[in-house]
Amino acid sequence: MNQNETKNNNILNETSSDDNQQDQTEVSNASDFETGSITVSMDGHFIHCLTIIGQIEGHYILPSQNKTTKYEHVIPQLVAIEESKEIEGLLIILNTVGGDVEAGLAIAELLSTMKTPTASLVLGGGHSIGVPLAVSCKKSFIVPSATMTVHPVRMNGLVLGVPQTLSYFEKMQDRIVNFVASNSKISSEDFRKLMLKTGELVMDVGTVLDGEGAVETGLIDELGGLSDALDFLNDMIEKGDGR
Repeated sequence: MNQNETKNNNILNETSSDDNQQDQTEVSNASDFETGSITVSMDGHFIHCLTIIGQIEGHYILPSQNKTTKYEHVIPQLVAIEESKEIEGLLIILNTVGGDVEAGLAIAELLSTMKTPTASLVLGGGHSIGVPLAVSCKKSFIVPSATMTVHPVRMNGLVLGVPQTLSYFEKMQDRIVNFVASNSKISSEDFRKLMLKTGELVMDVGTVLDGEGAVETGLIDELGGLSDALDFLNDMIEKGDGR
């Protein structure tokens, strides 16, 4: 092989390498959008946006036609965001029907203990275990058209009618009530009243709150949209609040 052929091969290899890197970047960006996770720059600050949608999937895999958020995917992302030196804020966007109680509480507990400035925004719905997730951030927002359903703990499948089962339900419900009361402006007594209210849900107990109602009860901090949540995070970052 002569010198010119060697040079041409080197150029081709470098070009191919650049193309591969570009392809990998495009795949990475596409993957970010597919997983509902993306980092954006706002006023020079990097804010990560994470969506929690559909049904919260816990220890059992849900049918493939269900829209789900898998807690084993979300938890490592939260750890990575907390450890990241570049990401300065986290926005959680919620549109969920609820799901696995323990998986939802696990995510909510992680969010509530993060030093990274956090904000939540409820769009569409923040039902059931979506309520603790919504209040777990440093400030919560909800759009006027969104709704939140507050109801007692439910379980699918075989339930044994023994005192131990009732005790387990009560303890699980206490965990949710205490978490919500500790991370919002609503009292535990008022939250229990919403959970056990009759006459509002057909064939069930509980309460449905629209955006304004959620703010009036103290469950959510403020009516607002995307720009309001991003402005809050940006202000927190500039003031040095959080970490």
